[in-house]
Parts: sequence; structure tokens; C-alpha cells
Amino acid sequence: MAAAARDAIAAAERLRITEVFHSLQGEADTAGLPTVFVRLTGCPLRCRYCDTEFAFYGGEWCSISAVLERVAGFGAGYVCVTGGEPLAQPNVRTLLTRLCDQGYRVSLETSGALDARTVDPRVVRVLDVKTPGSGEEARNFLANFDDVRREDLVKFVLTSRADYEWSRAFVAARELASRTQVLFSPSFGELDPTELAEWILADRLRVRLQLQLHKLLWGGEPGR
Repeated sequence: MAAAARDAIAAAERLRITEVFHSLQGEADTAGLPTVFVRLTGCPLRCRYCDTEFAFYGGEWCSISAVLERVAGFGAGYVCVTGGEPLAQPNVRTLLTRLCDQGYRVSLETSGALDARTVDPRVVRVLDVKTPGSGEEARNFLANFDDVRREDLVKFVLTSRADYEWSRAFVAARELASRTQVLFSPSFGELDPTELAEWILADRLRVRLQLQLHKLLWGGEPGR
């Protein structure tokens, strides 16, 4: 095989990885379950409340096979691919498919700013809608939210009452509550969870209040 062809194959098999670790899932519909997290490096967004800025840069180049081997070493049945923004690395689609082929239940946590519609259909997509409070509202790739399935989840991180009103209107305009699972999560340390719960109840919204379990347990320590 020519050297150029070998190099092309190698490049298609590589991902820049910040960390692979075993913890309890802190969010979504598998919260509390032991999960292997594969955190990819890099993100084109700069959300004001981001709690994973350490994943913007650095990381190490790994082959997909090496990542799969590390995941298998933890012996868990659930795998969450996250970031950063994992879809910023095109090879992540190959990783997701190979994880599914090996029998894992796989979820993808993505900002919702990049096209997630071509991800392997076996993957549960957790799509984060960027609210005005994030500073990245204009980056929402709206076609993602027209394509959601019942097994996907759409997440809103809310910083204020204004974010809540905006998110409520977004859900209603796209009839998301009747098509998929909708999560409202208070920005940690910024919006009182009890206040958000009362708003949801007062408006009889068909959404789920989500608190970040890992932050309650470990304060958001990286690798936990």
C-alpha cells in the first residue's frame, strides 16, 4: 500500500481525546447509571457558562481502536461521547457506529450547533439548545430540532427567567414536548433550581427538571 494511502487511513482512524473515564451519568434519562465517558477535544462555541473549558485545547491523538480498548476496560454497558463538541471531529461518527456495533448503549452529547442528523440512528442524541443566556443563541442548527426522535433528548440550560420564557416558546413553536424528551436544567450556581421547578409547575409544562448529579456529588471535578 502506498504511503499516502496508509496516511489517509490512519488519519480517518484518529480522534483527539481529552479523557476517557468511568463515572455515574449525571444527566439525561440514564442519570445515576455507571457510564464510560469519552470526552473529545475542541469546540467552536464559547458558551458563557461552559464548565468544560479544559477540553477546548490539548488532548491526545488516539486511534479509534485504542479508544474502544480503553472503553472496554471499564466493563460498563453505557457509553457517553461528549466534549467539547464531539461533532467538530468528523471521525466521531465512525467511533459512534463502532461502539454501537460492540453492543453498548451509546449517547452523544452535542451542542446542537452542528448537524447531528447523519449520526448512526442507534445513538441517543442529547441536543443542547443554546439559550440567549449562553451567548451562542445564533449558533443553533435548527434543522436538528426538526429531526428529533422519541428516544432523543433536547436540553435547555437556563440562566434566568428570560431564558425560561425563551425556551418555553421554543418548545411550543416546535411541539417538542409531544415529539421527544425535553429537559430544563438550571445553570449551576446561577439559577435557583427550586425557582425553576416552580415555574415549570405553574405553567404545567411537559418538560423534565434536570439537576446535574455529578456536580451535586463531586462539584463538577473533571474526570468524575
